[in-house]
Amino acid sequence: MTFRIPTDDAVAPSRRRFVQGLALGGIAAAGAGLWPRASWALQSPTSRVLAGTDFDLVVGETLVNFTGRTRPAATINGSLPAPILRWREGTTVDMRVHNALPAGSIYGDMTSIHWHGILLPSNMDGVPGLSFDGIHRGETFQYRFDVRQGGTYWYHSHSGFQEQAGMYGALIIDPIEPEPFAFDRDYVVLLTDWTDLPPQALFARLKKMAEHDNYYKRTLGDFIRDAREDGLRATMAERRGWGQMRMTPTDISDVNAHTYTYLMNGTTSPGNWTALFRSGEKIRLRFINGSAMTYFDVRIPGLKMTVVAADGQYVHPVSVDEFRIAVAETFDVIVEPSGQDAYTIFAQDMGRTGFVSGTLGVREGLRAPVPDVDARPILTMDDMGHGGMHGGGHAGHGAGQGRAIDYAAMGHAADHALMDHASMEHASIDHASMEQGDHGAGAMQTHPDSERSNPLVDMQTMAPTHRLDDPGIGLRDNGRTVLTYGMMRSLFDDPDGRSPGREIELHLTGHMEKFAWSFDGIKFADAEPLRLNYGERLRVVLVNDTMMTHPIHLHGMWSDVEDAQGNFQLRKHTMDMPPGAKRSYRVRADALGRWAYHCHLLYHMEAGMFREVQVVE
Repeated sequence: MTFRIPTDDAVAPSRRRFVQGLALGGIAAAGAGLWPRASWALQSPTSRVLAGTDFDLVVGETLVNFTGRTRPAATINGSLPAPILRWREGTTVDMRVHNALPAGSIYGDMTSIHWHGILLPSNMDGVPGLSFDGIHRGETFQYRFDVRQGGTYWYHSHSGFQEQAGMYGALIIDPIEPEPFAFDRDYVVLLTDWTDLPPQALFARLKKMAEHDNYYKRTLGDFIRDAREDGLRATMAERRGWGQMRMTPTDISDVNAHTYTYLMNGTTSPGNWTALFRSGEKIRLRFINGSAMTYFDVRIPGLKMTVVAADGQYVHPVSVDEFRIAVAETFDVIVEPSGQDAYTIFAQDMGRTGFVSGTLGVREGLRAPVPDVDARPILTMDDMGHGGMHGGGHAGHGAGQGRAIDYAAMGHAADHALMDHASMEHASIDHASMEQGDHGAGAMQTHPDSERSNPLVDMQTMAPTHRLDDPGIGLRDNGRTVLTYGMMRSLFDDPDGRSPGREIELHLTGHMEKFAWSFDGIKFADAEPLRLNYGERLRVVLVNDTMMTHPIHLHGMWSDVEDAQGNFQLRKHTMDMPPGAKRSYRVRADALGRWAYHCHLLYHMEAGMFREVQVVE
């Protein structure tokens, strides 16, 4: 069997073509253990843009070195990240994917590619067990489908932990119609996380000790300080609440920079990935979060960013200093650098344990000052959706950003709000008497019976809100203009126009200590598929009962996000769900077949937060 490997001739020449050699700094040469070099930032013989309609993609193992130790990565055409694929709306693409994983590979003998956010037939979606049987070692699978959209997307493995190991790449689709904004240069900024641990070992560690990376638990000194500032009763009540939920307010992310090395286009910060510009040019940066578990907060000090697209779909332009990008989301921004020769592209993790940086520069080899990582945030009870309690993470002191909660003023009501999950549904709290936080308190939330006395559920939110105007934990009142969902509006009206005919409510559930994740307290292995009728318009309501953020991705169909009044606001393929949030979106069930629906935190998906969706006639 013969496989044609694309050559540089496959790259279409254009003034707006992507700069080749997107920072491959971690590829090792024959196991030599080379550290990323700045000179690799714009030139690399193994980094390519592949454009056109006909592609050969070979899945294999490649040695990489990001930390001083050489490790095998799961790669496509020998590169990490995988080649940028550039399609054109209105064409038909063919991708022949060959599985060349070696025998005995730690990444298994089967592989797949999922085209994230792409509308296509279900048998082309690339999810083994649902869409097809997977691609076994030595086999080739041909993906073929019509390209029906434009914008910034990405592709990745949907087999085991191969995505964590490097099997991901950017996917750019040039639209048929002219875009509603101008730019002079066009760059992908793909943010990812890398671990030297075999991903299976990391997953096993999470199951045994989920708090391994939480180095910042509160101490006796913190308790004494809080008691002095907030009073002993309030401090005791707050600690009791977190204890009853078997959680810690410093546990922002399951895996962070104590385990991960963060990458920008496959390069560490020392590798200094660089995008060139001339003063006065408009630069389009296509940010993609292709990480396994990491939310990034992104800014370019000294530059405003104009957000023009979210998840490949145009939005009314909005100017910001910073944005949080959930796992699997994409944001297109326009920047206009002038007045200095270099700017830092800075992406810190949500838990403030590390960062990755690159450079916008007029020539290679330049660097601008890299900002310090912000103070570590601390979750509050309002972040968890417990009654809009005073302080609520919106105004406060120190790294906690609103750690203080006036439990004493709320008296007995606070004790009810902090009950364990088994009795929360029977709580009676006079929310009207509580001092409202910035969002206001939602109505008392009911929960499905499957959550009751469930050993896989360690908490339930009491009064969730949309939080569409909330920048999120660690970003409130930081002196910068931070993007929120509420600031974005699609550049088009509701593409369907019908009111939803029915509503499905799903709760995002989990148990932190057991590292068990699910919908409605039912893990994937025990869950019945969600059945949608072909052609119907329905509303999906998500309630986050956990203390973690979850990016929820529905394959094959758009998720049309609603505002707090139920009006169409924003078309996306991935919905970010912060703790204590209740958000809704409309779905047009216009794609027959079996589809995946899951949290895009890879280890949460593997631990059970996954459902099958069936669209039937």
